[in-house]
Amino acid sequence: MPRFVPQATALLAAGALSASLAACGGTSTSSSGGGDGAKEQNVAIGLTVEPENLDFSTTDGTGIPEAMLVNVYEGLVKLDQDGKIVPLLAKSWEISDDRKTYTFELQENAKFSNGSPFDAEAVKFSIDRVKSDDWKVSLKSNMDVVRRVKVLSPTKVAVELKKPSNGWLFQMTTRIGAMYTPDGVDDLPTKPVGTGPYVLKRRTRGDSIVLAQNPAYWGDKPAMKEVTLKYFKDGTALNNAMLSGAIDVVGDVQAPDSLSQFEGDDRFVVTEGTTNGELTMALNNASGPMKDPKVREAISLGIDRDAVRKAAWAGRGTPIGSMVPPTDPWYEDLKAAHPYDAAKAKALLAQAGKSNLKLRFRIPNLPYAVAPAQVVKSQLEKIGVDADIEILEYPARWLAEVFTKKDYDMSLVRHTEPRDIVTFGNEDYYWGYDNAQVQSLLAKADSGTEEEQVADMKQVARKISEDNAAIWLYLMPSLLVADKDVKGLPKNRVSEALDVTTISR
Repeated sequence: MPRFVPQATALLAAGALSASLAACGGTSTSSSGGGDGAKEQNVAIGLTVEPENLDFSTTDGTGIPEAMLVNVYEGLVKLDQDGKIVPLLAKSWEISDDRKTYTFELQENAKFSNGSPFDAEAVKFSIDRVKSDDWKVSLKSNMDVVRRVKVLSPTKVAVELKKPSNGWLFQMTTRIGAMYTPDGVDDLPTKPVGTGPYVLKRRTRGDSIVLAQNPAYWGDKPAMKEVTLKYFKDGTALNNAMLSGAIDVVGDVQAPDSLSQFEGDDRFVVTEGTTNGELTMALNNASGPMKDPKVREAISLGIDRDAVRKAAWAGRGTPIGSMVPPTDPWYEDLKAAHPYDAAKAKALLAQAGKSNLKLRFRIPNLPYAVAPAQVVKSQLEKIGVDADIEILEYPARWLAEVFTKKDYDMSLVRHTEPRDIVTFGNEDYYWGYDNAQVQSLLAKADSGTEEEQVADMKQVARKISEDNAAIWLYLMPSLLVADKDVKGLPKNRVSEALDVTTISR
């Protein structure tokens, strides 16, 4: 008999062997017309990572799912604030005894913003579409485990897997789980069509995205009639907008040492939560100097991570030693495995014949990356390494040059996708890490018992840490500043989405 999965139960797991990165107008609602009554039903949130377009099926980067997922597009399931899988367009689901078939009961009254019904046919279309050439981003490989989708009735659908997978349902909380309708995919970069509580009202490139309440939403309507996502190039401009009342929320604080100007002001409330956004120094394992394990180890030893965190992020954030945040069930504290030892770093470089090494340090033009990169550059100079910083426009140029072409020695970006340790099982991912043991452990973890999964994933984390496959500086905190009357902001950011559906005044 199939096992019923309660609505609040999460099958917490790693995904398949590859995933996508991590890491990427309107007027302010505070100053829009309509007086105080209008302001009470609108909110403007300041952010720094503007989407290149609105189609996360063909364009990578964190900005698109941040704005669109959960708000405009919904999936069968989503993550709650504690990182647990909870129902959304699926009311409930059952898993067969062999763990290869998921049967979903669907919401009966949901429909897309263009009027098309949401039903089992839409689920089949959406999952099949991820497996087709219409989806371009590498995260789509997490759908490879699906054998077929069977429509059982308009409100019941069965998804058959090729093999048991602990990670598939979890991956359905990401962008690959977004539901589409066949008559709503003609112009996704500019005209998103979803089942969510918001629809796109207006997008002004280089400035903002305005979301408006979906009048035909199937569930509880959000309190805010409009949500404006306002984009800024730097933290100073973002903070100034908050201080002047041009926005109501700083959704992504870029300069923690600037928080004092808000913490002493009774107009504002500062909130600190956690994320799964690992600030990661990507190392090119496949080519160039970083292909040598001794060079990677030397670079790791030459970086004082606590000093970077204190200088660039005011000591906030959580030190980590691998690609696993504390909210994942296979977390271990591995930061002690990466001590700062400049003398040993120099010796290793000499052994590798790489003294006076010059590295191309290509980073995105995002405030959270630029500040720590400068500290890292200064530290590496002390071991005889010239880290030549090149700042690339994000998302377009960084994604093209670093992520796609792999044309770099080192980079620095915040990886926000949940359970993204699985990217180290994909030798084609942009850090070019190819380890058969890691690939085998990830595959075994995905199909094993819960206990086996945790043990195998811990081994993966230790192995990539030992190999210095990347350098993890710290786990980014979620720092928000809001007007004191704004309520319901997500304290923790443990999914790809910035869920604005719970905000009220």
